[in-house]
Parts: sequence; C-alpha cells; structure tokens
Amino acid sequence: MFSTKKQKQDECHTIAKVSILGALAFLVMLFEIPLPFAPAFYKLGFDEVIVLIGGFALGPWAAVCIEALKIALNLLFNGTITAGTGELSNFLIGLAFVLPATFVYHQNKTRKNACIGLIYGTISMTIMGGLINYFIILPAYSFFMKIPLDALIAMGTAINPNINGLLAFVLLSTVPFNLLKGVLVSLIVFISYKKVSPVIKKQ
Repeated sequence: MFSTKKQKQDECHTIAKVSILGALAFLVMLFEIPLPFAPAFYKLGFDEVIVLIGGFALGPWAAVCIEALKIALNLLFNGTITAGTGELSNFLIGLAFVLPATFVYHQNKTRKNACIGLIYGTISMTIMGGLINYFIILPAYSFFMKIPLDALIAMGTAINPNINGLLAFVLLSTVPFNLLKGVLVSLIVFISYKKVSPVIKKQ
C-alpha cells in the first residue's frame, strides 16, 4: 500500500518536472541565432541543453517526453512556417542527440560517462542529421513549401560556392551545423549539469 502510494507520488513528481522542463526548453527554443556558413533556415539554438539535463536527471524516456513537449508547445503557440518539416527535423535530430547521451550516462552516472555520452550523442546527431536532411527533411521541405530543391541548394551556394548539389549541401552546411551545435551544447551541459541536477532531482 505504502509502496504503491510512494510510486504514484514519484510518477506525479516526474510528470511535473518533465512538464516544467518541456516548457523551459520551448522558451529557450525561441532564441536562435543564424550561422555564417549555413542558409538562414538553419539557426543555432540551445534548447537541447534543457532536454539533456532533464534526461541526465530523470532518464532517457523523460528526455523523449521533454523533446516532444517542447515541439508540441512550439506548434501550439507559434504554428509552423515550414509545413511541419522544421519541427520534425528538430524532433528527430534532437532524439539522435539526447538518447545516446542519456543512455550511456545512465549505465554509470559518472562525469566520465557523461562526457562519453555527450560525445556519442554529438556524433550520432551529426551523422543522423545529415542522413535525415538528405533523405527526408530537405526533399519534404521542397515539396510542401513548393520550393524547387535547386533553389534550396542555391541558398547554400550563395554562402559557399563549393555547394553544387544536395550531397554537398548536407556535407558543407548540415553536418558542420549539427557538429558545432553538438559541441557547444555538450560543453554547456557538461559544465552545468552537476550544479543544477540536485534541483531537478529534489522531491
């Protein structure tokens, strides 16, 4: 009886924490900056910092829920200007980052494992981000927004003349973008997690 009551309380606490972190990630998501080597629709944000800290504190599936809630809130309050492709990209690539990182960390919760997990997450996001953009997101964006794929590639060419096709676009814009994001987010999480995690874990 007592165990069941305690379990329900823990579940309620976890749901409340996920909700708060999802809302916070959504707010952070509103502040994004463009990068000089990527087209304007690629903007750097730090919302994954909140998702990762939540995932480190509460577990991988909590990270999935925070990621999903963040996207849902953004769609609810801001709608979409990309026919949903930007939000889908953010969700899938975000999961490619946070799931490996949090799974590795929760095998053994040490600073070393946190570092290893963040490295794996960055590599995963960089690779998966390139594949997802090449096969799904960029073709879908072109289709739904009725913008020829060549026009999207031309946006990259205007920044980097070496971008002469979809593959070059992904390799010279998407991959560096996700790699830089992964490194910066990982540094922030690695430095700040131990300082803020007691607040999240506290019942």
